[in-house]
Amino acid sequence: MTQSVAALEAKQVRHTLAPFDVGDQVAVAVLIREAPAPGSKDKGDKTRVQHFIGDVIAIKGRGLGRSFTVRRIVEGEGVERVFPFHSPLVSAVEVRRKGVVRRAKLYTLRSKTGKAARIRERTGQDDDASGSAAPARGANAES
Repeated sequence: MTQSVAALEAKQVRHTLAPFDVGDQVAVAVLIREAPAPGSKDKGDKTRVQHFIGDVIAIKGRGLGRSFTVRRIVEGEGVERVFPFHSPLVSAVEVRRKGVVRRAKLYTLRSKTGKAARIRERTGQDDDASGSAAPARGANAES
């Protein structure tokens, strides 16, 4: 029984999304289906791509149930959407900025506004902060 479930999941898994992490600002390209207006001559549904741009505040689940939550502020009001990783309605994810965070879930941003709700951007210097510029401790001890 578990082999058939695993085989079914393997067919539906997508590997095309760009790698991103919590704290990153992303633009999620979502397929929107628009129904024809009443009284119009259009018979088919129109589809278009709409970008939802915001900060990733959570990634949870695994396998086909894996999802991520994106939060943005629209006219002073916080808007969050949860997107499944493997949904056919999510056509692409573009990483706009990498963020420096120390938590796996950023739910605390819900209660913050203005500058307090900002996430610092990761630059190349943040990655080298492990001490490669400073000499190792005790390097001159032998002299």
